Amino acid sequence: MPVIRSTDHEFRVCQISFDTLIEIQLEAEGRGWATRWTSVDALRSQVKEDFIVVQSLLREERGGAVRAYRCLLLFSTLDDGGAGGVATMDIDPARFESLERLDRDPDVRKVLARMFSLMSGGTSTVSKK
Repeated sequence: MPVIRSTDHEFRVCQISFDTLIEIQLEAEGRGWATRWTSVDALRSQVKEDFIVVQSLLREERGGAVRAYRCLLLFSTLDDGGAGGVATMDIDPARFESLERLDRDPDVRKVLARMFSLMSGGTSTVSKK
């Protein structure tokens, strides 16, 4: 799967609703895709109905066409107070194209890409010396 870089036209950072995430989950279940939650109930048990951000990460191609976009999801978790979670999810290309972008400005795109990079690599609270 080719990596989507912040300079690629397929790079996107989008905010979605919890309901949209449920729809994406159901689409992934219907297609039998593995990169999803095991069920809507499993998703509901982990993801708080709150702010959800999606960033494109990889594209899966079959026969010269994009089959799915593998995206990072950043969300508030239900069981960790104010903590967030990161997970991957495959999204249908038509759905992916329909998501409203937050990253239209090139400088904003760079910052968001860097934030997702730091976040997916792991972060921790640091005591200042």
